Amino acid sequence: MKKSVFFGALTAAAGLAAGVAAAGTLDDVKARGTLNCGVTTGLVGFAAPDSNGEWEGFDVAVCRAVAAAVLGDGNAVEFVPTTGKTRFTALASGEIDMLARNTTWTFSRDVDLKFTFVGVNYYDGQGFMVPKDLGVSSAKDLDGATVCIQTGTTTELNLADFFRSNNISYEPVPIETNAEAQQQYLAGACDVYTTDASGLAATRATFEAPGDHVLLPEIISKEPLGPLVRHGDNEWGDIVRWTLNALITAEELGVTSANMTEMMAGTNNPEINRLLGTEGTLGEMLGLDADWAAKALAVGGNYGEIFEQNIGEATPIGLARGLNAQWTDGGLLYSPPFR
Repeated sequence: MKKSVFFGALTAAAGLAAGVAAAGTLDDVKARGTLNCGVTTGLVGFAAPDSNGEWEGFDVAVCRAVAAAVLGDGNAVEFVPTTGKTRFTALASGEIDMLARNTTWTFSRDVDLKFTFVGVNYYDGQGFMVPKDLGVSSAKDLDGATVCIQTGTTTELNLADFFRSNNISYEPVPIETNAEAQQQYLAGACDVYTTDASGLAATRATFEAPGDHVLLPEIISKEPLGPLVRHGDNEWGDIVRWTLNALITAEELGVTSANMTEMMAGTNNPEINRLLGTEGTLGEMLGLDADWAAKALAVGGNYGEIFEQNIGEATPIGLARGLNAQWTDGGLLYSPPFR
């Protein structure tokens, strides 16, 4: 997709956003009794239905946490699969209340599309995956390669920039979903698959022979991924933002799914007490119950628990915390204080 077409799509989505009355999302969700949450069409570890059709994954956990905070039920979620092309229209039109799909926070999406990114739940960067027998050890050796690329994404633009800056050429193979990319890549329709490095790791983990494919060392972009809502409804944005912050803060303070009930009886740490709603009026400020954050945490645990269960080193995805470690452990994960 040419840049002019891509930004034309952005402008169209912005027009839809302007036509939607964003204010009142909290009331809509409460009246409906379910949270409509936009997710990817399927990326194992992040958002995908299991064998029973139940959605699970790292991004799914954010949706369920918000539903629990607002409705008291982490299962009160209608998951709406979206592609790189359809996700922004779905959010702008009001089809979904929030988007928790591996989506990069950028200037144009924030300002021109009139969306509000409420935070970063995964710090990522774009990478490349190739078959081991291709014999390539660097992305700079990909001159003339065919590359599977999802349209309507920052990945598409980053790819063009990288090849241009390195004075090498490529032939794009446009695809819309990760499933399509996987099929095309394994069928040999493209030499390379490029997307966020976490997505490549998740995709490779589903292969029959993951060891036959390698992730090249280059990371060619910054991809801060996080949930987003429409501009114009600050109350709803605050709820989604502080639910994510609650998951992050809980890990920092040592609040887990195993000890939370005990901690709700009271602790000597005022911030833990405020987080869990046994002290202060933070829930009231959000228009929620005092124990809103405790309800969110009860669904899947804190940020660290969600990470390890869905995409951590002990899972087939095998991702290390890296930049997504807490700031106290040398990572970038950092929440404003609960006070």
